[in-house]
Amino acid sequence: MKVLHVIPSFYPATNFGGPVYSGYSLCNALARHDGVELRVMTTDSNGPTVGDRVAIKASPARFPAGYDVYYYRHRWATAFAPAMLLDLWSKIGWADVVHLTSVYSPPTIPTLLICKLRKKPVVWSTRGMLQHWGGTTRKKVKGLWERACNMLCEARRVVMHVTSEEERRASLERMDRASAEVIPNGIDLPERTNAGRDWQPDEQTRLLYLGRLDPIKGIENLLQAVARLDQRVKLAICGDGDERYQTSLEALTASLALCDRVSFHGKVTGEEKHESFRQADVCVVPSHRENFCMVVAESLAQGVPVIASRGTPWREVETIGCGMWVENDPASLAVAIERIRHQPLDTMGEKGREWMEKEFSWTDVAEKMVRLYQRLAPAGAAR
Repeated sequence: MKVLHVIPSFYPATNFGGPVYSGYSLCNALARHDGVELRVMTTDSNGPTVGDRVAIKASPARFPAGYDVYYYRHRWATAFAPAMLLDLWSKIGWADVVHLTSVYSPPTIPTLLICKLRKKPVVWSTRGMLQHWGGTTRKKVKGLWERACNMLCEARRVVMHVTSEEERRASLERMDRASAEVIPNGIDLPERTNAGRDWQPDEQTRLLYLGRLDPIKGIENLLQAVARLDQRVKLAICGDGDERYQTSLEALTASLALCDRVSFHGKVTGEEKHESFRQADVCVVPSHRENFCMVVAESLAQGVPVIASRGTPWREVETIGCGMWVENDPASLAVAIERIRHQPLDTMGEKGREWMEKEFSWTDVAEKMVRLYQRLAPAGAAR
């Protein structure tokens, strides 16, 4: 089966964060699947300005997993690449299935249009963009863009890939001519690190927030929750964002007299990120809303229990026994932290790790995705 991924930015465009890593990991797993021939079309964009580019020696670039990535030079905004748009017709003609990622991006409407004209099935990873519209800007422009996308969809031919039931419902409200299927993101499983881990040293409970610093993440509520608890509760905040917003969080920390208990570490990646999990007893995700929330899966894969807000789709952490799913107001978060610090964190962490191994490995996710491809293009599956 020939699969073409069309995505605005691709690895190593790591400035765009989680979606780039998850897209890269999915493609690696798909390329290793028997019977899948994969190509990727993308731009060289690696940030919000034209000058933010990934360094590419050759295009197509052959990736170690065995697939080619076509990088097109972007000329305006973050993903406007004229040569890519011109090449879409022939590349889509090659494919049995087109996997489109992103919504409000220059390649989206041309890809949907050409696939409609060429009667090609589409799996469309919307990445939660249709789910969170409350504080969006340019609503009229986005509304017109969505109507154009919707007109190019047909439920039997275009399937939106969503990562939770909440995202599915919200996405279908905006794209009612498409269908949708829930397939979670996968997680790269690190080596087990809980053996010999020193849980709550000196009776201190070490909380970790890891992610983008943004008002939607509810970090203020977490800081106020920590202020309600005793001195043995510490919080490490790992992430970056708007400088003014970070300054406001630091000012709030000072006003709550938490400077000796809350530390800001900036963005962490690679080994620093692993070390952040190793130095944590509980990961707290206080977001107002999320479509998947990769950091929950990352924490559980590292064997660290979580407290996830009900703005995330992770209610199952309580069923599995690897965390708590609570409201994200300061009082509820404080109660949850107080409760979980007296639980067997090592056992909870092990349950979370086992869950990630069983249901969230990239191999398992790729298998589910291939089954979706085969359902949409059975003729291609027989090749």
